[in-house]
Amino acid sequence: MSVPHVITLGCRLNLAESETIRALLADRNAVVVNSCAVTGEAVRRTRQAIRRARRERPDAELVVTGCAAQIDPHGFAAMAEVDRVIGNADKLSPAAWGSPEPVVARDVMALTETAPHLAASFSEHARAFVEVQNGCDHRCTFCTIPYGRGNSRSVPAGAVVARIAALIEAGHHEIVLTGVDLTSYGPDLPGAPSLGQLVERILTHTRVARLRLSSLDSIEIDDRLFALLTQEPRVMPHVHLSLQAGDDMILKRMKRRHGRADAIRLVERMKAARPEIAIGADLIAGFPTETDAMAANTAALIDACDIVHAHIFPYSPRAGTPAARMPQVPRDRVKARAAALREKATHRRTRWLETLIGTRQQLLVERPGDRGHAGNFAEIRLAAPQPVGTIVSARVTGVADGIVTATPDEEI
Repeated sequence: MSVPHVITLGCRLNLAESETIRALLADRNAVVVNSCAVTGEAVRRTRQAIRRARRERPDAELVVTGCAAQIDPHGFAAMAEVDRVIGNADKLSPAAWGSPEPVVARDVMALTETAPHLAASFSEHARAFVEVQNGCDHRCTFCTIPYGRGNSRSVPAGAVVARIAALIEAGHHEIVLTGVDLTSYGPDLPGAPSLGQLVERILTHTRVARLRLSSLDSIEIDDRLFALLTQEPRVMPHVHLSLQAGDDMILKRMKRRHGRADAIRLVERMKAARPEIAIGADLIAGFPTETDAMAANTAALIDACDIVHAHIFPYSPRAGTPAARMPQVPRDRVKARAAALREKATHRRTRWLETLIGTRQQLLVERPGDRGHAGNFAEIRLAAPQPVGTIVSARVTGVADGIVTATPDEEI
């Protein structure tokens, strides 16, 4: 029997959608590359993955989907290795996967709703990812993702709750809510519910043990969502913020809606309300016009916001974006600034991990059974394997190469 293979690049939303694609493929002899277009490097890696997949599965149908495919469908269709291209507007549609057309890529900007997932469980992941929102109404000057995902649209709360209840029934103890611009959830739905109201409904109507939220826009965290993030024990003490920079002029040129002081003030409030909360953030190095002083402001934000889960991206120009037309920072300087940010972030993370030694952490056990992530998303290696998908308590004994080591206590 043929075994379909889905290669996922990029965000957690892609991970969620890959499970639906895997279910749609059934036993089809196919390889799907679910692509990312967040940076030029992401597109390059997509092309690498396509070539590697063709070498490894020469007899399989090779299909490219995802954001890179949506933005440049004919460019990917022209690759010798590619059999078909399916855009984001159609990648969760059974009809698209049954179509003989070599390119299926509708206008994603015309979409007004987002489809619920079809996968009953996440076969390759201990935690399950649930799409509640797709698309983005904002136009940051460096970003092409709105053109790959379309405008913001939300999944009705009833469908989200039903989906999560089914995943819990299938044995998943941790659910991750995903979206392109998660905090913009709701205005397009009747009654304009907020993300906080959706989270409240999930907690009220399901038996979810651990609820985690993917990347949040700091300026859109309202009082209701703030209270849930800092007071609700079933919402994990881990917040990933889309900050991008720590310099006000760069933030303005990026067309972000927050300032440096807004980010610092939010984190200070979170830490005061829930001291154990761990902060993650996306940061871009070498944005056009960035001076050494501006870069230093972004580097200083790592300490100012106690960022222990940093995602560092060297800026790369995307054709058609306003930032690509701005004065560019030389590539060697961009790379050097990204390296300096990663070094600082690693140092901050190591210091934080060392504070966990001697504590007990509850973690979700992931494959192959000797690892998992705590509520604060610290990666933990266990001294003895435990059943995959269970929640266990473990005593932290040390830190090695950025990973916590721990001795399992007992299954929760």
